[in-house]
Amino acid sequence: MSEETLSEFSPYPDAPALIIGAAGVDIVGRLKADLHTGTSNPAQIRTSFGGVARNVAETLARLGHPVKLLSVVGEDQAGNQLLENIARAGVSVEAVKRTSLQPTGAYIGMVNAAGELQVAMDDMRAISELSPEYIRENAHLFQEASVVFFDANLPKETLRTVFSLARKAHLPVCADPTSTVLAERIKPYLNRLSLITPNSSEAAILTDQPISAPKRRDALQAAKRLVSQGVKVVIVSMAIYGVCYATSDTSGHIPAIRTEIVDPTGAGDALTATVLFALLNDIPIDDAVRLGVSAASLTLRHPGTVWPDLSLEKLYDQLLI
Repeated sequence: MSEETLSEFSPYPDAPALIIGAAGVDIVGRLKADLHTGTSNPAQIRTSFGGVARNVAETLARLGHPVKLLSVVGEDQAGNQLLENIARAGVSVEAVKRTSLQPTGAYIGMVNAAGELQVAMDDMRAISELSPEYIRENAHLFQEASVVFFDANLPKETLRTVFSLARKAHLPVCADPTSTVLAERIKPYLNRLSLITPNSSEAAILTDQPISAPKRRDALQAAKRLVSQGVKVVIVSMAIYGVCYATSDTSGHIPAIRTEIVDPTGAGDALTATVLFALLNDIPIDDAVRLGVSAASLTLRHPGTVWPDLSLEKLYDQLLI
């Protein structure tokens, strides 16, 4: 990556990252045998805190970067516990809105015995309270930030406001498409993104081109196509096939690290946050992606959305195994 591209991510490296989007409670069940519909299935069930923006915020904080979270949680016990938990991890939650109109967001996922996601549901009604007006009330956070990251759970009107305030503050904007359903919301803004981290299914939606197994060639072409549409850095994750990435200067593929999969939830968010951390700290794109793959590998082995003892040293150690 050229020095010009890198400088976009680190004009104020010590300023906080502003993370905007969903926060909630994750409930994930791992089946002990094949799924039988219409009846109860034996499983191991775990509960943790989740939401793409929340996961990215916690990962960045655990890596040592200052973070401010802009989200919405309910005025309920789950909201109280979520805020207490992420504040202990080092994330500023002063701008998180509390609402009595909706419950704290929730996600329910089911994975098979191999750790592969089978089906998921989410209830993110609370994020509808993250209105353009509330974003504008917190415009000062954009002026104080080093970068803006958002997930595609944001309402369309709020998304426009985020881009407007980021442009006024001359901030790089980074995004996670979040799901194939929500990825469409990002299409109008591709030429204004500094970083986007879709999985292969989301990349297919963003480029209107299918990505077929073994995915590497198609995913690399998708990454290059998104760069041609104006995105500065594109990273396409492909689960067991690894990660493809592209910028205007370089492109490549990093294989996945072979590891036991305990729970896939949060692995993509760990990749995103770690790459963002690396770019904010002037780490070259090739090394940034390797570190992101390392973070995803650690998260896959953990029954939760964020590896609790995450550090840059652990990520480098993982690469040497």
